[in-house]
Amino acid sequence: MFNKKPAYRVAVVGATGAVGAEMIAVLEERKFPVETLLPLASARSAGETVVFQDQDITIEELTKDSFAGIDIALFSAGAEVSRKYAPIAAKAGAVVIDNSSAWRMDKEVPLVVPEVNPHDLEHHGNIIANPNCSTIQMVVALKPLHDRVRIKRIVVTTFQAVSGTGKEAMDELMDECRDLLSFRAAEPKVYPYQIAFNCLPHIDDFLPSGYTKEEMKMVNETRKIMGDASIQVTATTVRVPVYVGHSEAVNIETEQKLTANEARALLSTAPGVILYDDPEHKIYPMPLDVAGKDDVYVGRIREDESIPNGLNLWVVADNLRKGAATNAVQIAELLVR
Repeated sequence: MFNKKPAYRVAVVGATGAVGAEMIAVLEERKFPVETLLPLASARSAGETVVFQDQDITIEELTKDSFAGIDIALFSAGAEVSRKYAPIAAKAGAVVIDNSSAWRMDKEVPLVVPEVNPHDLEHHGNIIANPNCSTIQMVVALKPLHDRVRIKRIVVTTFQAVSGTGKEAMDELMDECRDLLSFRAAEPKVYPYQIAFNCLPHIDDFLPSGYTKEEMKMVNETRKIMGDASIQVTATTVRVPVYVGHSEAVNIETEQKLTANEARALLSTAPGVILYDDPEHKIYPMPLDVAGKDDVYVGRIREDESIPNGLNLWVVADNLRKGAATNAVQIAELLVR
């Protein structure tokens, strides 16, 4: 249960990171009823300020005593911090909405995308998990189709922006582009190889199976969010030299036939989806189109001619917003309703 109030005391853990800063911006943009904002970060960032509702608010150091009187705590400071501090915040009475991978596959913790499985919020122990950015945009696009014809199998290849790694990766892309265009060698530090003018088929650590942790997040989280453990999912995740906006080539196989036009009709009225699909007039989603927006854009819808019941879709979203900050704030909005 959640105590309904006219306004809420909200903490943002990881307030200086790319997603934490976006969380603060989204809270203000969506006019979330904030009585008090408490930005929290490491000792290194304590004393800096963030701007919220035209006020400079001082960032405080995250400690075990930070959550007294807090109603909602938005976490975006990595799995290690979340594993340590989320239970402390929950015990203090705050509802934690955690953007890390720490709690996503915990059976007692709901993993929520508001357009897909809001009913899972009915039972939580003061910790709610925000899914992986790539998973969020894919399930928003696929849920209306799954409800109509049930999806049996998903094959997805992602093209993920460097902002998914963080500000240091965004700076590295900028520095590498500057160096290479000035005929100097790139010096990668965040990534194992140069990311400028390159693609890295390597996001997170490799597992003995040959898949990466990022790829297996998409497999396992999709099944949990969609509430169907029988969906077969396989993923290849790729880092590309784009600042903001993840793109995905998604192929699905369904139990019953769904034509491309039927899929377009379903997605044209789906919550959180913008149908952007008119290739004849060069209309299809691109990262540049979606940066700063909260919806999931879908285009290039076409039937898979290699199987009887197959569709291909191109799915693009702002990974910092719908893929992280906006989804977390939308969860908070559901709670306070």
